[in-house]
Amino acid sequence: MRYQISGKQIDIGSALQTHVEQELGGIVQKYAERPTDALVVFSRNAHEYVCESTVHLSTGLTAQAKAHATEIYAAFDSCGEKMEKQLRRYKRRLKDHHRERAQPVELSGAASYILASQEANDEDEPETLTPLIVAEMETKIPSLSVGEAVMQMELAGAPVLVFHNEKHGSINVVYRREDGNVGWVDPKSES
Repeated sequence: MRYQISGKQIDIGSALQTHVEQELGGIVQKYAERPTDALVVFSRNAHEYVCESTVHLSTGLTAQAKAHATEIYAAFDSCGEKMEKQLRRYKRRLKDHHRERAQPVELSGAASYILASQEANDEDEPETLTPLIVAEMETKIPSLSVGEAVMQMELAGAPVLVFHNEKHGSINVVYRREDGNVGWVDPKSES
């Protein structure tokens, strides 16, 4: 597994890097069979250290965790505990579905745009209904089952996930509802 351990405006010593590699490697090895790479970023927020970690698995799924504490090692340890909990749940769900993904998740390219927001106190009507594009990026849309999509959304801590449904190949969306449940949008295909 490749590690990328860095700090945002703080120096990360070799002792901390070694600690992160050993601890995170042990956690990931315990619950995930084929991790590809890990990204760990330390930063400082006032008097606390913040640790953000992302682990990419060969199946295409991604686990993310974030924690903060007054000491940098404690921040990483808390982040590691959260990562371990996510990976344990991931592995349990795979067993519950009686399915291990043999092939990596297929990814297809798509354009992603960031649109300028309208000011809430702006009383003027916009001249056009065409939104102002602030940024344009490339994103990947995974090909997953609905259960895997829900699991990926929860692992990433995202409110919504767009995916190709493996069952019929169309674009689907899963999202976190306000009542705590998960919603699933599956458009009907026109035949």
